[in-house]
Amino acid sequence: MRKEVSSPEGLLTILDEVSLAIQAGETVAIVGASGAGKSTLLALLAGLDEPSEGEVWIDGQNITALDEDGRAAVRARRVGFVFQSFHLVPSLTALENVMLPLELAGRRDAREAARQALEEVGLGARVGHYPRQLSGGEQQRVAIARAFVTRPAVLFADEPTGNLDTATGARIADLLFQLNAAAGTTLVLVTHDRGLAARCGRVIEIDGGRLTGGA
Repeated sequence: MRKEVSSPEGLLTILDEVSLAIQAGETVAIVGASGAGKSTLLALLAGLDEPSEGEVWIDGQNITALDEDGRAAVRARRVGFVFQSFHLVPSLTALENVMLPLELAGRRDAREAARQALEEVGLGARVGHYPRQLSGGEQQRVAIARAFVTRPAVLFADEPTGNLDTATGARIADLLFQLNAAAGTTLVLVTHDRGLAARCGRVIEIDGGRLTGGA
């Protein structure tokens, strides 16, 4: 797989000759220096971006053969996300943020399922709070609840503890791995934290847009 982007100097290669297979239920960390291509690789694997060359398959489906609507449908059914900056909708309560992917999927039990997901991450008493009324750790718990509520086949996490202090980050990591193990989800984690990466079953190194180890 290859990813190129236009720049004033011409075509810039972000990822080159990347070949990677991740088994169902596996936990994988992608590590490397800033600018190595970690987040670009995650975006390609999740169908948020398209490769310049090559294919990406999720749960038996070639998502590179789909248009954006098709990829969005796959993400809605099979993929969950946890980002460094939480990506909560500020005008929605914690409950409404978690309900959002369920409502988009047409689930009639969205409110009940979202409330249960928030209970699972220890926020049963905070369902009516808006993101601005929650601490960083609490906001990331909401994001984790939202990611798991659809029972995705694959969960992509991009620096999930990057905006949190060490103690809060450790608790969020514990929660993420605990819920992931219970759900049997495939976890693909981008991080610069080697300790967090070591908790995954496999660590993949990326340097200068190429995989250098663990693939």
